[in-house]
Amino acid sequence: MPKSDLRIDILGISLSIAAEEDVTYLKDLLNTYRLAIEKTQKSTGLRDPLKTAVLTGFLLCDEIARIQKWETDEPEIKRCALDLIARIDAVLEDEGS
Repeated sequence: MPKSDLRIDILGISLSIAAEEDVTYLKDLLNTYRLAIEKTQKSTGLRDPLKTAVLTGFLLCDEIARIQKWETDEPEIKRCALDLIARIDAVLEDEGS
C-alpha cells in the first residue's frame, strides 16, 4: 500500500506524518483525537496544550483498556445472558401450564 501523508495541526503543534494507511482513515483518526481533546478540555477546563494532550492520551488508553476487557469478558457475559434467558423461559413455561 502506498504511503499517505497527513498534516496535523492541533494544540498549537504542526507536523506531517506518512503512514501506510488510507488518508481518509488517517483523517478520521485525527478527527476522533480532536473530539477527544475537546471533550477533555470541556470536562477539565484545561487549556495547557501539553497537559491536555497527555490527559487525552491517558483517557483514550483507558477507553481502549475497557473495550479490551469487555471483549475478554464477552463469552462469560454471553453465557450468563443465555442462562438468564433459559431461566425466564422455564418460568414462563411453568406459569403457562
